[in-house]
Amino acid sequence: MLSSNTAVFVIDIQHDLLGDSQTEIPYAARIKDAGTQILSAVRQLNASSQKPSLVVFVQHEEPAESGSLVRGSEAWQLVFPPQSGLDHEILVSKTTRDTFETNPGLATELKARGIDKIVAFGIQSECCVQSTCMGALDAGFQVTVLKGAHSTYHGSKQQAEEIERSVEELLRSRGAEVVEWEEEVRSWSAGVSASA
Repeated sequence: MLSSNTAVFVIDIQHDLLGDSQTEIPYAARIKDAGTQILSAVRQLNASSQKPSLVVFVQHEEPAESGSLVRGSEAWQLVFPPQSGLDHEILVSKTTRDTFETNPGLATELKARGIDKIVAFGIQSECCVQSTCMGALDAGFQVTVLKGAHSTYHGSKQQAEEIERSVEELLRSRGAEVVEWEEEVRSWSAGVSASA
């Protein structure tokens, strides 16, 4: 169930990875469609709730010598930015793969808000999605990974979809739940958790 004890993490859905045809991931269209529908569902539920769920927009940044996600650049911009004026939509920047590592006070802040569950999706599966989910598990949160709503680039030994599955298997083995994003969104509207 989507409630005030849940934080939805939108991880590194940035222009270079999902908005530039020269550099975006192979399954950019699928992730953009999933992200659009997930956020629409969250925002509709939050608009009618006295206790809205927190949405955490994670934005990676790096020095120019390390990559393209340089703070202030077009590549660094979020495809799905938080809505202004809402205290339940927050922006968290990071410089490491694990959002919790870059922001050591984040877990405490979330718990102070009454949050004990994190629902995650975004880019890249084997990098920041995996590491942030591991960081959340290590911090004691329940974690649900939205299958079909995270992806990456093709690797030298595995295609992107194979990497997605490998990451899901690893996170499941560490205690995370993996749920088809459409199923999870339907459960929010029905008021029950597909991952329960």
